[in-house]
Amino acid sequence: MEYKLGFIGCGNMAVAMIGGIIKSGLLKPEEIIASDVSEASAIKVQEDLGIKVTKSNVEVAVSCEILILSVKPQYYETVICEVAAKVSEETVIVTIAPGITTKKLNGMFGKDVKLIRTMPNTPALVGEGMTGMCKNHFVSNEEMDYVCSLFSGFGKTQIVDEKVMDAVVAVSGSSPAYIFILIEAMADAAVSGGMARSQAYTFAAQAVAGSAKMLLETGRHPGELKDMVCSPGGTTIEAVRVLEQQGFRSSVIEAMKACMKKSSEFS
Repeated sequence: MEYKLGFIGCGNMAVAMIGGIIKSGLLKPEEIIASDVSEASAIKVQEDLGIKVTKSNVEVAVSCEILILSVKPQYYETVICEVAAKVSEETVIVTIAPGITTKKLNGMFGKDVKLIRTMPNTPALVGEGMTGMCKNHFVSNEEMDYVCSLFSGFGKTQIVDEKVMDAVVAVSGSSPAYIFILIEAMADAAVSGGMARSQAYTFAAQAVAGSAKMLLETGRHPGELKDMVCSPGGTTIEAVRVLEQQGFRSSVIEAMKACMKKSSEFS
């Protein structure tokens, strides 16, 4: 194979992944190829990242050891139909679409292929992504380890059972949107209290980033960390009381359940 890694589709997520892999030194730009239907986008990606970019999906599919399908779920069937006959039995195919099971993907190819199903998220853009991964039995443990190492170039990875991949979509793939809404709401409240908006976003975002880091690095239960902030009769417990009264916790749970249900509809 001429290239170690290929991407069909070169949107924001693919660019984030490629950038992280190159920046971390896991692969050189000349070891990566991608396809994009837009000539303008292809030129920009090629100039920015130094990789080979083509308009041909087939060219990518036949020339790489690991093929990442980074198009939207509704285009998977069309793309797979285009490249299925050309893909080598040794090629490891990686997907990043929510909901589409390895069983369904294998059916789309019409033959047994090596499949790794993943769900990254947009913080990959800043090297802080989180990716859930599972494989079918045609993929060796060594191949899985190698793909995991590539994905670690733009964040953290966890191997999970395929049956929880819809939960991965809800808790990780889609969750940056929930966090951005939280930050926006916190900033709005700070603005109503007289703070400048740019300053409010900084305070809110850093509070979220710091809280997440505190949880990950201390290993403490989130309830314990919450209790550390809630002094008896203080300001924080009063805010928590109102959040519970307004159904904050149950709103998050119900939203994620709806997300999981939607993801399962693609299977």
